[in-house]
Amino acid sequence: MEEVDGLLAAGERALGDGDWSAARTAFDSAVSLEASAAGLSGLGDAHWWLGDTRAAFSCWERAYALSSRTDPARAVFVALGLSLLYDANFGNRAAAQGWAARAVRVASQLGDPVLAAWASLAQAGSADDPARVVSCAKASYDVAVSVGDHDLELCALSLWGAARINLGQVLEGMALLDEALAGALGGARPDTVVFTSCLLMRSCVRGGDFLRVVQWTRSLDSFIERYGCPYLHATCRASYGAVLVSIGDWPRAESELTAANELARDAMPAVRAEAAAFLAELRLGQGQFGEARRLLTGFEERPVVQPVLAALYLASGETATAVSLVRRQLDSVHPLEEARLREVLGSACLAAGDIAGAAAEAEQLSALGTAADSGLIAARAARLCGRALTARGKFGEAVARLTAALSWFGLLEMPLEVARTRMLLADAMAGDDLAPAVAEVRIAHAVFEDLGATADADAAAAWLRSAGATVARRLGPRGLGLLTKREYDVLAVLAEGLPNPEIAARLYISRRTVEHHVASILSKLGVRNRTEAAACLNRVTE
Repeated sequence: MEEVDGLLAAGERALGDGDWSAARTAFDSAVSLEASAAGLSGLGDAHWWLGDTRAAFSCWERAYALSSRTDPARAVFVALGLSLLYDANFGNRAAAQGWAARAVRVASQLGDPVLAAWASLAQAGSADDPARVVSCAKASYDVAVSVGDHDLELCALSLWGAARINLGQVLEGMALLDEALAGALGGARPDTVVFTSCLLMRSCVRGGDFLRVVQWTRSLDSFIERYGCPYLHATCRASYGAVLVSIGDWPRAESELTAANELARDAMPAVRAEAAAFLAELRLGQGQFGEARRLLTGFEERPVVQPVLAALYLASGETATAVSLVRRQLDSVHPLEEARLREVLGSACLAAGDIAGAAAEAEQLSALGTAADSGLIAARAARLCGRALTARGKFGEAVARLTAALSWFGLLEMPLEVARTRMLLADAMAGDDLAPAVAEVRIAHAVFEDLGATADADAAAAWLRSAGATVARRLGPRGLGLLTKREYDVLAVLAEGLPNPEIAARLYISRRTVEHHVASILSKLGVRNRTEAAACLNRVTE
């Protein structure tokens, strides 16, 4: 018994230190001597952090069977964890709801209000009614505050925020999610950080708020260094990969989405479809249409897949198929998915010469963007409107709308969409003055090459050649074309050797904003420090 107790204590210390391999070894040794609930629960935790989800679930289910007889309080937490993970990793709502109900029943028999609040939170997390989730999360939050349970408080705040977003209260919901993750990083259990960061990640992806994810990811650096990436569930890892695709970090996106696909291998179709859709989005951007289609095979009727599939059909020249898919799905999707579908439909109208149809879709998009308070939808609306105006020969109005779209996509840090909008802006400009149009296409071409968007890069090169312009050889490092205008301004001043306070004074921005831009510049250029970043710029301007 002393040997088992020593191994369990060593396993707990290793979990606390984030040494998952050592924890697995200690708990595995303890369980081989005596299969206790504590040992199996700890072994499940270690397997989970190491990415072996199936082994983790096997351990936790055995731990529940033992603890339900000997340690009912532990059984509540094991059931709670199983409920959460069946939902987040496998998309199995029935199993999630079953384990949540089990947690509630056991907790009610113990008469402990804190255990009951945790169990209620699990039940809320597996519920489909956001109003009910808000009610349960608020009740759990009140209990947490009254007894000083920091982790319960933060998890309740996080679930409360996500539910308010699902009710359309985006600003209020995001404020709660921000507060929860800030509190978790300020001192909470690692699994609380996982819970709060994953809920924030998924909510941001649904709302198109990629910049918030980028900022929080940088704040998670020290946590990641000690414990590893907190996006351990298939759902939030896929969402994280989708964000990386959107902000142009395609090498990391490849890694995360491949991992998400592997995690989702044994999941329900909805989870597999989400991982496949986001990876297909990357392949579509890379111009690998055949591979994108292969990934989506079997998931064609899933809502998360349809916008990507419609865009794929359109890019492949299958316009009628794209239109048919969009018209069948418009009334049954989330606003962000609807926006993508409507832009595809508007593009198809333009391809068929139906300018009025494209303008009508742009109006629908504008109304949708106003109702949803979404910058991403506003960007898509402005871009489609600009394209319709260009087709009508109203070039001045088209330039204004496309410039607005460019600004929106820039604020959202979506370089591929910025570059595609530059191409459309060039078409609107070319009728009046070819020189600025060529300049826009050159910038777009550099971004496409930086990203690895081969089909778009080829189209930009063809545009330049048709305009009698040369296709510039790449100067400088991969990534320079991904910088926003403001980041390029910061880099130019940074290259003079000025520290952050002087950069802030020169550009009339805050020091915190300078710090954010410098971190983004280093990430996009793939360099380690300011000196290497300055050298990148100097190589281009020499």
